[in-house]
Amino acid sequence: AAEFYKLFQLEIGEVYNNCSITKEERKRWQWALDKHLRKKMKLKPMTRMNGNFARKLMSRETVDAVCELIKCEERHEALRELMDLYLKMKPVWRSSCPTKECPELVCQYSFNSQRFAELLSTKFSYRYEGKIT
Repeated sequence: AAEFYKLFQLEIGEVYNNCSITKEERKRWQWALDKHLRKKMKLKPMTRMNGNFARKLMSRETVDAVCELIKCEERHEALRELMDLYLKMKPVWRSSCPTKECPELVCQYSFNSQRFAELLSTKFSYRYEGKIT
């Protein structure tokens, strides 16, 4: 969740176009994200991300709210796909016996994780350049 929160901030700041950013700019993006999430989703910013905050943050509704702050439609699609893949993979690793509880998701897991890694290394390369294998 913390990584998505950071990614949302960087997308708001359009870091994919300009990699030279100041600490003040980062703070401004965080402030904008926190203000928008508070207004749209009644999600109060947390210094240390607890479980309830993380659960609310990791949802399609949050991505839709964040996309309102991002100008580029292509970036909207990338964020939505990334969150969608995350939400499809989550039941597999949260389950105690995924082959019994969600067998169809287990079958798709390999494809979804490869697509997730591909998205991170292409669309979000400014953050994950050379870190995804």
